[in-house]
Amino acid sequence: MTDNSNSQLIGPMIIASAEVGVGYAKRLLEGVTEQNFARWASVGGQAVQSNHPCFVLGHLSLYAPRVVKELGGDAAGIEPSDKYVELFGKDSQCQDDVDGSLYPPMQEVVDAFFGAHQRAIETLATAKDEQFGQPNPNEAMAARFPTIAAMHSFYLSGHVMIHIGQFSAWRRMQGLSPA
Repeated sequence: MTDNSNSQLIGPMIIASAEVGVGYAKRLLEGVTEQNFARWASVGGQAVQSNHPCFVLGHLSLYAPRVVKELGGDAAGIEPSDKYVELFGKDSQCQDDVDGSLYPPMQEVVDAFFGAHQRAIETLATAKDEQFGQPNPNEAMAARFPTIAAMHSFYLSGHVMIHIGQFSAWRRMQGLSPA
């Protein structure tokens, strides 16, 4: 019998999708400014209540640290603050930050997103396949995603692309070019 305890097939598969989402997010940021980063899009002078880039990237920055921790990695420095959980959590509502006082500065949110996702990718690169077969510790999501592999694949690919699609639509409503 072959010893597969050092096998590393699953992490690289998740990394492939994660890198597509991170790369797309980077392209979507082109032309976004501090002034419009946390503002709802406006079409013909009418605000559209839709997730803006600040909310999208802030929200997504919450999930990569879970991947790191659940695979036994060090999430120090990327753990979301209570303020981030309050502003960007699954039950939070995106707000139009008219005067720039509600959300953190653009660079902070951008750094949180990219830093957390980079650490998750690095952690996935060293994780052994046996780790991914463990039961999903997120009881609320375990019926849909029964294993760590299923949950982390969603967190770093499907979930990212759902919200990055919102960012893409925001860009077009703002009159920015496709990314």
